[in-house]
Amino acid sequence: MSKYGRKIANLVSVVSCIIGWVCIVLSKSVNVMIVARFLQGVQIGMMTTLGPVLIGEYTSPKSRGMFLMTISVTISIGVFVIHTMGIYVNWQVSAYVCIGIAVVDMIIVILSPESPSWLAEQGRHEESKNVFRYLRGDKEEDELEKIIAASVVNKKQKEDNIPHDNFGIKMKNRIRYMKETVQKREFYLPVLIMLHVFTIVHWSGINMLTSYINEFTDNVMGSQSNFDVIVITLDILRILSNMIGLVLVKKVRRRLLVFTTIGINLATLLLIAGYTFAKQKDILPYDNPYIGMFVIYLHMFSIATGALPMAYVLAGEIFPLQYKGLCGGISTFTMSMNLFINTKTITILCNTIGFSGTYLLYSGVVAYCLTMVGILLPETKDRTLLEIEEEFRGNRIIVNC
Repeated sequence: MSKYGRKIANLVSVVSCIIGWVCIVLSKSVNVMIVARFLQGVQIGMMTTLGPVLIGEYTSPKSRGMFLMTISVTISIGVFVIHTMGIYVNWQVSAYVCIGIAVVDMIIVILSPESPSWLAEQGRHEESKNVFRYLRGDKEEDELEKIIAASVVNKKQKEDNIPHDNFGIKMKNRIRYMKETVQKREFYLPVLIMLHVFTIVHWSGINMLTSYINEFTDNVMGSQSNFDVIVITLDILRILSNMIGLVLVKKVRRRLLVFTTIGINLATLLLIAGYTFAKQKDILPYDNPYIGMFVIYLHMFSIATGALPMAYVLAGEIFPLQYKGLCGGISTFTMSMNLFINTKTITILCNTIGFSGTYLLYSGVVAYCLTMVGILLPETKDRTLLEIEEEFRGNRIIVNC
């Protein structure tokens, strides 16, 4: 992404996705299926960082949040379509549909321009200006000039730190450059923020609702629940909640939106822990399956308006121009590790501390991470990416949001 550009990286990820789906369709052995899933994992890992970064660089500060929120909307629509097809058609048909969607995506990527910020970083300033004006018109010239100026400074720093004449000196200076980089506020603060945000995402209960929905509904509603109806209605609610978030992100300050929506998620986690504990101990004064259904839907609403879409919004706003690839790679790694640890420990936790204890643990993790995000995250709404970067450096900028 940093060396060859956002467009090439995007194409690599899409091609990897297509090859993965083709392998799934044609697979006649477990080994081929593993290779297919590996390729799709590469694609997901790349797009987790690349999507928000590219949208953040394409769009104007006034509309950036809404465009970034569409990542979550489209993912939710995709989940709904796949779940629906999974009920009514076989998996090969679903795979062919996914190949078709990926091919269309590849065509869109080929026809899309390179990021103006990346072009500026490469010293291709005229191309950068042309693409910037193509995407945003000519009313944001001040930001364009600042992007060009910042790219000149960044390029000079790289050239000063990593000479090209002697390999030994080059490697020594590269190591020194990396040590200096990780000590910079504009590098480590965004990484720390996204580490905690991605932790919130995967400990918010989303994996329980997607990967362990049978166990979840059995504990909250009872074993007589209609599984297919619940899955489809949850997917529809997820889309609608994302749409609500799409409106809110345009009107509400980022920090307020993060704390409100994730705060609701935290309260929901505690509610589920208390409700299922009381249900298990048979101490509820009154119970009805519709109460459990309401709790499940409230849970999905709190996730789909909060941590899930806001992670993409923040990932597209807070990474510094010079270190986007490195920051994004580290953040994606932490996201993947949280996904792996959370999904692989759900059964273990439920068997050792119970379902209610598991949700109580989740609430503790979310509360800690939300506190850290509150300490570290500046306001980003309606600010340019360079203004956000300057604030991370310690140069506080007052903006009316």
